[in-house]
Amino acid sequence: MPREEVLDPESTPRRRRARFSVVTGILWLVVPLVLFVLDRPVLLAGNPAQVIALAACGLIGVVLLARDRSDDPGSAHARPWLRVVGRALGVVVTLLVLGALVWLRPFAATPAAVAAMSGSTEVRITDAPAHIIITPTGATPTRGLIFQPGARVDPRAYVPMLSQVSRQGVLVVVVKQPFNIGFLAMTAPHAFIDGHPEVTSWVIAGHSLGGVVASTFAHDHPGVVKGLVLWASYPVGSLADRTDLAVASVSGSRDGFTTPADVEASKALLPGDTAYTRVDGAVHSFFGDYGDQPGDGTPTVGREQAQQQIVAATVALMDGL
Repeated sequence: MPREEVLDPESTPRRRRARFSVVTGILWLVVPLVLFVLDRPVLLAGNPAQVIALAACGLIGVVLLARDRSDDPGSAHARPWLRVVGRALGVVVTLLVLGALVWLRPFAATPAAVAAMSGSTEVRITDAPAHIIITPTGATPTRGLIFQPGARVDPRAYVPMLSQVSRQGVLVVVVKQPFNIGFLAMTAPHAFIDGHPEVTSWVIAGHSLGGVVASTFAHDHPGVVKGLVLWASYPVGSLADRTDLAVASVSGSRDGFTTPADVEASKALLPGDTAYTRVDGAVHSFFGDYGDQPGDGTPTVGREQAQQQIVAATVALMDGL
């Protein structure tokens, strides 16, 4: 007689749990690993927060895969609706966290910008986990500029342009923001201001989202900084009544993100004596050296020519302090 096969009623749910755990674990392990391999030079040169986050996600993947190999008797008797809810939450968290990590992939600095990190006879570059300091050689600078990069932009992308500013006798600090997001480094300027008592006149500046963060710092700390420079950016809070703050707004006429209409609409939030520089034909990505940016406008002027005007407008504000 043929032998009757006895089916374990708990085997099917157990197999489903195992498949879910394996797939989820592989995602948590592989996605961070691939992102690290693709962006390793930029990640290692930036704020360590993103590398730590990738490592933590990979560790979660290892734990999930290891858990699949162990038998949890209690989970077999869990209520079915609890298992469904748990899996749904697991899917949501996985998609949100891993999706955010993919979206946060940085715009890498160009090879020329990376080469500028070596400094020159006119400026000295100091690279640290939380900042880049550009110091002019020669006399000790008494003017300083703290720069907040745009969202997801490699901080090194601003070194060539800001080195030109530093050559005019300005100490420049480029903030390395956690995950390259300015809102996560809103209080960073305090450390640099306190750490350089030789600087008596500070200006805060930023590109795009970094400019929003810079203007917020200027708004919340009256008297701490004497100037604000906005590169393709605008404030969210009103600075219109600030008579103690010199402001320069530099924008591109072909910018696909901070459009001329945005700049015009924000004028009511800035002091009446704000110096406006519109760089004809310039786009958003011309305010740094990180290549083209998806969604940006189409330039009608050369990058070098546009950047000369951006630097000149920044130096003009510094010289007016």
